[in-house]
Amino acid sequence: MKKGRIDIITMGCSKNLVDSESLIGMLSKKGYECHHDDDNPQGEYVVINTCGFIGDAKEESINAILELTKAKENGQIGKLFVMGCLSERYLDDLEESIPEVDKYYGKFNWKALAEDLPELPVSGNTQKTKAGHSCYIKISEGCDRKCAYCAIPLITGRHKSRSMEDILHEVTEKARMGVKEFNIIAQELTYYGLDLYGERKLPELIDKMADIDGVEWIRLHYAYPDGFPIDLLRVMRDRKNVCKYLDIALQHISTTVLGRMRRNITKEETRDFIAMLRQQVPGITLRTTLMVGFPGETEEEFKELTDFVKCVRFERMGAFAYSEEEGTYGAKHYKDDVPDEVKQQRLDKLMRIQQRISAEIMEQQVGTTKKVIIDRKEGDWYIARAEDSSPEVDPEILIPATKERNVRVGCFYDVLITGAEEFDLYGTIKK
Repeated sequence: MKKGRIDIITMGCSKNLVDSESLIGMLSKKGYECHHDDDNPQGEYVVINTCGFIGDAKEESINAILELTKAKENGQIGKLFVMGCLSERYLDDLEESIPEVDKYYGKFNWKALAEDLPELPVSGNTQKTKAGHSCYIKISEGCDRKCAYCAIPLITGRHKSRSMEDILHEVTEKARMGVKEFNIIAQELTYYGLDLYGERKLPELIDKMADIDGVEWIRLHYAYPDGFPIDLLRVMRDRKNVCKYLDIALQHISTTVLGRMRRNITKEETRDFIAMLRQQVPGITLRTTLMVGFPGETEEEFKELTDFVKCVRFERMGAFAYSEEEGTYGAKHYKDDVPDEVKQQRLDKLMRIQQRISAEIMEQQVGTTKKVIIDRKEGDWYIARAEDSSPEVDPEILIPATKERNVRVGCFYDVLITGAEEFDLYGTIKK
């Protein structure tokens, strides 16, 4: 156990990562030596920022807490704190079942953690959670949608936008400090501005953000098709530093399943929406998330989903099996009647289809030239990404370090794609 050291462990999504990064900044100013996601936590204090979205994520968070309570008992770490979505939703249960945790904080009162710790006389060193050239910007918190399966509104509450002035100030400051890539996130991007300004303001926000000196890439995550602000497509098409990339959760394609999910969209409307995206923003990369095994999903409805994926050929796609979450509309009104083994079989089949599609799309890129940003160096490789790839979740481009000299992490280069695998590319920097 090292005095003055704080280990912060982040579970779940990038929105949690933003909170962890903010906490690190606050604690560093108080003199603590902060480490993030270290494989061997040994701090005087350890903080777990938990996820409570679906069953697997909750289990992972609980297992991490239990593992660190053992480390505390063995004297490897000092005090243990828990924050985030899991403790926001299950505070009383956690305090009763895992009393070894010194204190629990929720999703919104975690700043009190920094206030509760004493200030140190000597400044520590901060280990940043991400490379200094890329960051996440959270523009709102919460969600007003009522999707039948989703517990997020139960955890985060109603949608609350940050002011445009506050967001643009943050982006300006980070760009001044050398950040070049800005990944814009929220539980629901397309609602941005409704609560503050009475209308959807995402297109105006992104347009203004693109004017800021030093902003090289802006990428958008977690939008919905229902109520999508169409003018955003003009911004994406016309502004060179707004990536032609959209992360938009669709969940399913069957109109009957979408109805049970309370998604407020039909199969035909979804297909028309995707066609419009690709027509108005040529070359756009679409990332989506799909769900299998929602209550009542038949073999015919699942076949609709697989046929849809084969037809649309998403550049990026993730999927997960339905997990009943207490308190949601689905848990109250539907029986979780698709057996777990059937859910897993459907999930495996859907991902095999996407794996083939991804391999074909990747192979088509061999011989093309891409503008990339160098994220890091690992052994004999530089690891890079193009504008069609988001950090941590999308394909990377591997560049042999032995052939390249004077390559700098955080800088942009033109790269010739020389090879492809299912989920990664290979390339060399063009001279």
